[in-house]
Amino acid sequence: MTDNAGVESAGPAERIRGYAGEMGPSWIAGAIAAGPATIASLVTGGALFGYGLLWVVVLSAGAGALVQYLSMRLGLLTERGIVAVVEDHLGTTWAWLLVADAVLAAGVAQLVIMKTVATVSATVTGVDARIWGVVWALVLALGLAGRGYRFLELAAKLLVSLVVVAFVASLFVVPVDYGAAAGGLVPSVPSGGALVAAGILGGAVHITLITMQSYTMRSRGWTRDDYGTAAFDVGASMLVAFGVYSLAIFLVAASVLTPEDPSTAVGAAQALGPLVGADAKWLFLLGLWGAAVSTLGGNTIVPPFLLADKLGWGTTIDDARYRWLLVAAALLSAPGAFIGGAVIGQLVLVLAVGTVGTPFAIAVVLYLLNSDAVSDRNSRLANVGGVALLLVTGALAANFVREQVAGGIGPLSGFVLAFAVALGVAIVGLGGKYAVEEVG
Repeated sequence: MTDNAGVESAGPAERIRGYAGEMGPSWIAGAIAAGPATIASLVTGGALFGYGLLWVVVLSAGAGALVQYLSMRLGLLTERGIVAVVEDHLGTTWAWLLVADAVLAAGVAQLVIMKTVATVSATVTGVDARIWGVVWALVLALGLAGRGYRFLELAAKLLVSLVVVAFVASLFVVPVDYGAAAGGLVPSVPSGGALVAAGILGGAVHITLITMQSYTMRSRGWTRDDYGTAAFDVGASMLVAFGVYSLAIFLVAASVLTPEDPSTAVGAAQALGPLVGADAKWLFLLGLWGAAVSTLGGNTIVPPFLLADKLGWGTTIDDARYRWLLVAAALLSAPGAFIGGAVIGQLVLVLAVGTVGTPFAIAVVLYLLNSDAVSDRNSRLANVGGVALLLVTGALAANFVREQVAGGIGPLSGFVLAFAVALGVAIVGLGGKYAVEEVG
């Protein structure tokens, strides 16, 4: 825990240095957000639609910071994991629904992220991707189960910082038409762009990021006394680092890539070579590698956190049951390296599917922050922002579902539709429950 009183009484420069020295939990969320699925969505959006979706990129950074701030408030004001709070104030059924929603989104993402890590590792080293899948799974299991949260936090801060530097550096060797880019700040969704827009926003506003925040802060030992440090942590990681990262990748892709370029995980990086030189290619490729590794580690801890909390177990490696959940989650990611097909499209789809599950998590957080679960209820401004975020993510999720169903009801589109309907009913039920309680 930080010496928050000392930080708050210091001058502005000393306060910022104090906060910066204590950052951590939100950087793990940033490591997941700044991952290969987000890169896939940004590259695809830039290559297909030029600068047209720049407004979504800008929105995603602000929206990501807002939703992490709301999740931070819930975690600090309750000083408990989100699943335990939901179970106490909404009941077991609602708690299991949240766990299932988050575990499904994180589990599917884990496999495709592992495929990306293995593919990029193979491209850089020449060693078979399937071997890399097994190696990375073992590294995850040993690192997380042996060192725990502090190992992951240190790796996340280091890798995210390096990734941001790599992508910003690539921006300087690519010609960007900033006049044309300004036109992309006008909100519009081009035909066929709903999936990509949902993927871009889903990278920053995702159920895994929302649900993990309370657990990472508990692992760090933060309480409501650390509110200032936690708020600074959110702003630095999501608004600044993630925002710069997203803008750099999107502008590079929109400036030089075409729809034919990003066909594989490394297709975008390889396409940059003949277009603007080998430096941009390798900077982009190394950035993708770092982003994939950091996201893989951060995403691995989400299902164990939620399942352990629901089962009443500890959420640190001091509890052997939680440690074995970490090992299982790490090892079960290895089969992702054996999945066939082009990974860019799979990554965008994974984020879009996650977007379908995200509005429910936002609704749960807003409900709890306006209930007796917390001693200090949300301000009107925070509620307005939260509801706006709920409406935007809901609209993007609905557009994505509509596009999937328009192509015919198959196994995937049928699953997405059923998933969306179930969570939509849950959101309506939650809103009705809150209205009845307020009237009462």
